[in-house]
Amino acid sequence: MNPVQQVNAAPVPPGDLSQRFVAWVRAAAPYIHAFRGKTFVLGFGGEVAAGKLAESLAYDCNLLAALGVRLVLVHGARPQIDAELARRGLQPRFHQGLRVTDAAALECVKAAMAVTRIEVEAMLSQGLPNTPMAGSFMRVTSGNFITAKPVGIVDGVDYGYTGAVRRVIAEEIAADLDQQNVVLMSPLGVSPAGEIFNMSMERVAEAVAVALKAEKLIYLCDAPGLLDEDGGLIEAITADDAESMLKAGQGLTEDLDLYLPCAIRAVRQGVGRAHLIDRDKDGGLLLEFFTPQGVGTVLTRDPLFRLREATVEDIGALATMIAPMEADGTLVRRSRERLEAEIELFTVVEYDGVLVGCAALYPFMAEHLAEMACVAVVPEHRRSGLGEMLLKRIEGRARRMGVEQLFVLTTRTAHWFRERGFNEVAPERLPRQKREMYDVNRRSKIFMKPLP
Repeated sequence: MNPVQQVNAAPVPPGDLSQRFVAWVRAAAPYIHAFRGKTFVLGFGGEVAAGKLAESLAYDCNLLAALGVRLVLVHGARPQIDAELARRGLQPRFHQGLRVTDAAALECVKAAMAVTRIEVEAMLSQGLPNTPMAGSFMRVTSGNFITAKPVGIVDGVDYGYTGAVRRVIAEEIAADLDQQNVVLMSPLGVSPAGEIFNMSMERVAEAVAVALKAEKLIYLCDAPGLLDEDGGLIEAITADDAESMLKAGQGLTEDLDLYLPCAIRAVRQGVGRAHLIDRDKDGGLLLEFFTPQGVGTVLTRDPLFRLREATVEDIGALATMIAPMEADGTLVRRSRERLEAEIELFTVVEYDGVLVGCAALYPFMAEHLAEMACVAVVPEHRRSGLGEMLLKRIEGRARRMGVEQLFVLTTRTAHWFRERGFNEVAPERLPRQKREMYDVNRRSKIFMKPLP
């Protein structure tokens, strides 16, 4: 999900591909502006590095870098390590999701990591004609940016050369990013004594994102994202709610069980957003970051949606948001001058600082009535419960003013108001002033609800 101001493109005939392309590029422009100069840390496992979409991922990373995103890639190599162990007649050992790395396993880790890293770097270095990377040259750098320490003995299990992050040398990574380099990191670290430790990709990516104060930490995983009890994608979730899902074991896959704790900790430690994206979704990065609806799950420390009363600074965004619904007749047209005069009557919903919904409360205190009007939610968020949130907020405002009944006029959402306790009434029930303004040509239905 993307919290960037939406662009209201005109409807395009399905067959007009060129115009649809133009509309998509224009709609993507705000995201391009928003992400330029921001740091993204992308973590992906060895399955991705060796998978059929690895080359496509390289293309998309190249595009992100070309658009000005400061990109850090952290690759894993679990299946490659397992294959190297099998080649040498050794068995992999794990405890609590971490590999137990003895001296023999460490040799397999070093071999598999080296090959995987070289192969990833080779994919990022392509520049052949007739490919998305034609004419480009990505400068890929790496280094000893991680100081490691041993995990030690846990539950009686000696992890050997399995390590944890002691320190991320963030200033050196940032210096490479300042030079417009893409930083590629393997989950290996060296201790001050010169020992090499094998670390988990997801924890290295987490530590790097936190140290860099990254805008985004992204994991490519074996699921579309977090799923609710009905199997539907959870588009956005707070760290607290994600932690509840984690403790309940709800909807977790092998990857999510490993990646979700890292994502939760990261956003609580200052990373702007954490994203869980399907590793098998071709173009998943582009769809998540350059389309309004996205394709994965985004984790935040605080809720993305916030209700507040409107101010004069909201007039431009408010006018832009309701314009499509005025054009199709869903809402009555309001001039900018009218919005300015009535702005204090509006409640708005922000999605990470961007207006995505609104409603106005017009009181008629002589009759102890009030109208809820100009209810609007942008299409991308109409399944997020924002209408319910706005209704509760408006009802609360009305009660505090001494309003006894709330009414609405609607042409298209009668069922929605019926389901929330409104009953249809005749125009005679409207307050006198509103009754005199009632437009019979719109044939709006009138619904009223008592406010106990």
